[in-house]
Amino acid sequence: MTYQRQQIGRILADMGAIAPAEIDLVLTKQQQNGKKFGAVGVEFGLFSEIELAQALASQFQFDYIDLSKAILDPELVAALPSDIPIKHNLIPLERKEETLVIAIADPTNVTVLDQLELQLGLTLELKIAASDQIERLIERGAGSQRVLHEASEDFKLQLIKETDKGDEVLSIDKLTADTSPIIRLIDSTLFDALKKRASDIHIEATSDGVVIKYRVDGVLYQATETIDSRFQSPIISRIKVMSELDISERRIPQDGRFKVRLGNKSIDFRVSILPTSFGEDAVIRILDKEAIAADMHGLTFEALGFTTREMKRLRTRIREPYGMVLVTGPTGSGKTTTLYAALSEINSVDEKIVTIEDPVEYQVNGVVQVPVNEKKGLTFARGLRSILRHDPDKIMVGEIRDPETAQIAVQSALTGHLVFTTVHANNVFDVLGRFLHMGIDPYNFVSCLNCVLAQRLVRKLCQHCKTPVVHNDDFLKSYGLTTEQCVAADFHDAPGCKECNGLGYSGRSAIVELLELNDEMREMIAGKTPISELKKLALNNGTVYLRQAALEKVLRGETTFREIDRVTFAEG
Repeated sequence: MTYQRQQIGRILADMGAIAPAEIDLVLTKQQQNGKKFGAVGVEFGLFSEIELAQALASQFQFDYIDLSKAILDPELVAALPSDIPIKHNLIPLERKEETLVIAIADPTNVTVLDQLELQLGLTLELKIAASDQIERLIERGAGSQRVLHEASEDFKLQLIKETDKGDEVLSIDKLTADTSPIIRLIDSTLFDALKKRASDIHIEATSDGVVIKYRVDGVLYQATETIDSRFQSPIISRIKVMSELDISERRIPQDGRFKVRLGNKSIDFRVSILPTSFGEDAVIRILDKEAIAADMHGLTFEALGFTTREMKRLRTRIREPYGMVLVTGPTGSGKTTTLYAALSEINSVDEKIVTIEDPVEYQVNGVVQVPVNEKKGLTFARGLRSILRHDPDKIMVGEIRDPETAQIAVQSALTGHLVFTTVHANNVFDVLGRFLHMGIDPYNFVSCLNCVLAQRLVRKLCQHCKTPVVHNDDFLKSYGLTTEQCVAADFHDAPGCKECNGLGYSGRSAIVELLELNDEMREMIAGKTPISELKKLALNNGTVYLRQAALEKVLRGETTFREIDRVTFAEG
């Protein structure tokens, strides 16, 4: 073994990667720590991982391969047992009948390679690559399932933690110096969730162990195999430390937040800890503001998926000089995004726009944005009162949660301001009851109201794997579709592919139900006319209900029947 190490030293010296005099220095250090010649030289910065890989390729007569721009084949990786890439630091490159071409950093462990051939039932053809390039590919392509599966093993991730003014910072540019597998497990989970465009990470304690799920495009799916229960407490403790929560308190809910820096951008995470019968659960909300803004392509109604018909009606209402524009829907239905699209359209230098939000999700040039801070006493109601003293032309209130905020918002709309706001309700007519329940005078409320927009988000079919599909007549009739609609329809479905992580969907699109208020509608609402009568008038005035808007997207081949059934239901 000593001969081989001296030989690799001479090869490196011949390459000019190391001075001949430094060979003895490496050998001395090697005797002290017991590591291989190459590992010692790289550790002391005498030569790079790439130079070492090139020297090993020359020594063992293998081809050297540069993986800096390589893309991992997920099908090849999936065909291997999950622990092999990480445990042996190798990457599968190509399958040739009964031969598997792999990139490996260290070809000296012949026994392990022989065992691998027996385990896989394949002949291995070796190419030599730099160790750090292989690790980077494993981290990018192998996904969290393999990382989490090996949580108790000693392996390295391409993530590092630093401390910068109290923020928790991650970077994928360096190797982590931490030896704790739990720290690397959490870091890799955050990294993987960001890659998969997840909005939330759910860490759930069950009788079988710890389950990690991602919410992607509004739908939860299990991201990993179940992790052993003994990791549950350390995982939650690590999240609490990052969020500056009390790790000794396990009986009451706790809420916190932390921030990471990934490359040149900062990402906020909000954390909620909840005690359950099997231990504590955690939900981590990801607020990647830059990615959201990029996905929205400048926050336009077109990018959000609005139809031309609804865009025209809504644009008329958001350009009125005063009144209230109200957007409603459940949590995560894109209400705030729609309001920002509206603000972006009407934003101009000759008017002052002020918002109050919890939290500020988008940064918009020319708009004064105020974050709610309830711990310091800055509530929606208190902030809104202060905003009115700042001489605004247009105001956005992130959410109306209480009667006081509702009362101030209505008064603002009645006194010459254009107010944009959101409230939680199922449809445009439920909003009316919600405000009246808060004690708002019905006449004042309908007088200030310009329009109500109910919204949902439906997942869009993956463009890479969507295929035409045919439905039978009985199935189509159950959705109330006419023969004429079906003849002109373009039905599609998607089986799932590597581009959409096997889900069949990628991205979301808005479906909306817009109720415009005219004098007749205001009189009927103030007179407590039954909802059934209000619905008839709304239809006559051009309102398209959520279910119909969703069906239109199915007919255009943008989504599926099962997806619209998830977010809407047929009304009687």
